Amino acid sequence: MRTQRQVIDYSLQRRAVLRDVRSGRVTALEVCDASPYLRNAATYHGEPTDERCPICRRDNLTLVHYVYGEELKQSAGQARKLAELPVLAMTLREFQVFVVEVCRSCAWNHLIERYVLGRDGLPELDEDAPRASQSGEGRR
Repeated sequence: MRTQRQVIDYSLQRRAVLRDVRSGRVTALEVCDASPYLRNAATYHGEPTDERCPICRRDNLTLVHYVYGEELKQSAGQARKLAELPVLAMTLREFQVFVVEVCRSCAWNHLIERYVLGRDGLPELDEDAPRASQSGEGRR
């Protein structure tokens, strides 16, 4: 999306959690703790991926996009389909998107990315910039 900005990637944190699980410092039960709400959001609003779950390796992961912002009012905190985000980005000034990966089989979940969307990220038209005349004036 062209208005995406202030991107924070949590892949290093994810890698550290997975390393702790593989080394036995953390159990799979400790990291496979997705709430029923998150699992439902993955089912009804999630975007399937081609990546297998790093814990159970049974199912592919699903990405869930949560939106937060003042202009969203009661809709803040809701999961949205990826296709809805560009529409929101053109209608709202600014909102945050949190992307969570979820395994619907074992309940693994991890925040993988956070970014800001909205009209405030679009370049403004400079009102003082000369514009081409539609009437053809100035042509020679």
